[in-house]
Amino acid sequence: MRRLQAYQYELRPDGQQERQMRRFAGSCRVVFNEALNLQKRRYEQGEKKLGYAGLCKELTAWRNGTPLPSGRTAPWLADAPVHPLQQAFKDLERAYANFFAKRAAFPRFKKKGRSDSLRYPDPKQIKLDQGNSRIFLPKLGWLRYRNSRKALGTVKNVTVSAIGGKWFVSIQTEREVPEPVHPSTSIVGVDLGVANFAALSTGEIIAPVDAMKRHAQRLARYQRAMSRKQKFSKNWIKAKARIQKLHTRIGNIRRDHLHKLSTTISKNHAAVVIEDLQIRNMSRSASGTVEQPGKNTRAKAGLNRSILDQGWFEFRRQLEYKQAWRGGIVVAVDPRNTSLGCPVCGHVAKENRITQSRFECAHCGHTAHADVNAAVTILAAGHAVMACGGDVRPCLHLGAGRAAPAKQEPAEATHAAYAA
Repeated sequence: MRRLQAYQYELRPDGQQERQMRRFAGSCRVVFNEALNLQKRRYEQGEKKLGYAGLCKELTAWRNGTPLPSGRTAPWLADAPVHPLQQAFKDLERAYANFFAKRAAFPRFKKKGRSDSLRYPDPKQIKLDQGNSRIFLPKLGWLRYRNSRKALGTVKNVTVSAIGGKWFVSIQTEREVPEPVHPSTSIVGVDLGVANFAALSTGEIIAPVDAMKRHAQRLARYQRAMSRKQKFSKNWIKAKARIQKLHTRIGNIRRDHLHKLSTTISKNHAAVVIEDLQIRNMSRSASGTVEQPGKNTRAKAGLNRSILDQGWFEFRRQLEYKQAWRGGIVVAVDPRNTSLGCPVCGHVAKENRITQSRFECAHCGHTAHADVNAAVTILAAGHAVMACGGDVRPCLHLGAGRAAPAKQEPAEATHAAYAA
């Protein structure tokens, strides 16, 4: 089978190369924004949207001195490599496709200093020298990087991005691997939550990392300090960089936890059953409108923060591709009543969930840890789905404008988890 895999490394550019990467990423941002501005104008005038080829012709004119849709000229676009500029049009086309497919909002203009990146799509222009820990990119020359692991396969494309004040290179490769056969034959149910990040049907309980919650006070202190600075001053820029660095650390802590957990589960179990949680619906704001204001908005806001802090979407995404690489599967089941149903007699009632951590069936008297009991119920639902030919849907469909029943938890769990 063909495997596409990306390897990310930290770059070690000199001062000149860092300035060039910042300029080239800025050029890609300008091209994306001007193309979006052009498309919006054509729509307002009743004209057809330009395709990729038409936008590339416009780019050639812009690089030769023709005024941009905003009215200014940008002859400095000719200094940037043309392929990354054209890839900005591909990104815009993908943004439009996601919008029309109801997977994302309408494309927005990019801001300076946020997600700065550029992509080289032509492998013929890229030279990778792993022995000397360096890579050659057009108009940047040889760039050194921290070679933490070997990149396997043939280079397909390269993306250079700025994250937390540092520059990184992501090298996507392609290689042929044997059809995988999972070494295990077991199946496990996983119940995701907030008080406990996950509970397995085997009885294991994984505590949450709560990366954002652990750094909330420091983040608030940094944000207060930034609010007292003159906007766009040198001290304001330093304060902003401090906040960005802390956000990067929070994200790294969360991803590290999710990678370790998903790798462990994927290695030990050939099939993993999880709930088909609709994160977008579950974390929707309850503020309401002026005419009909919402209720318990403060508690709901805390719940939303904690749900997003867990990284359930990313956990499922990692599980799916790791299981695919090892020859396993991920089964998604309906989350309705998984926390309230008894796996012994099938009785479903709110009275079964006495507290956040205790389950006691009101019909047969079965007792267990509430989260482990939910994981066992999820496992049983997974067996039923696989026996009846249910589908295993990819993670990209999560929250894609499709309503589904939300995970039902008792109010005690919410208050216990978010009282702090």
